[in-house]
Parts: sequence; structure tokens; C-alpha cells
Amino acid sequence: MVQVSYSDLFKINLDREHEEEIQPGDVVRTGANAFPQYTVIAVNGDKAWVRNVQNGQDGVTLLSRCRRIAQQP
Repeated sequence: MVQVSYSDLFKINLDREHEEEIQPGDVVRTGANAFPQYTVIAVNGDKAWVRNVQNGQDGVTLLSRCRRIAQQP
């Protein structure tokens, strides 16, 4: 079974418009909103394994959809 997201269903483009290096350990978001936030667990090719920081749920997404969130010192 293939899961379909709302962005696929409604053809919403969530890809970022600039190049950004995403690495394991980065905290990212996957759209225009600030939430939900995910910790990047691993990167392979054009995909990232991410974990929701609020509920711990894992997922896989395209790197082009990830936007790094600046960490507060």
C-alpha cells in the first residue's frame, strides 16, 4: 500500500526554492509552516529518514522538502 499525502493529492509543491545541505541531527520542517518539526536520523540519496520531535513517529521524505530550523544556542 502506498500512502498519499495531502500535498500529493492537491498537487501542493513543498520543495524549497534554494539549495540547502541537510545532515543527520538537523532539525527540519517539511513545508511553509514551522510545525511539525523533525529530527533527521539519516540521509540517503534524495531522501531523509526523519523523526517527529513531538510524538516520536518516524517517516521518510524527500530532501527537497526539508528546511533546516536554526537551533537556539
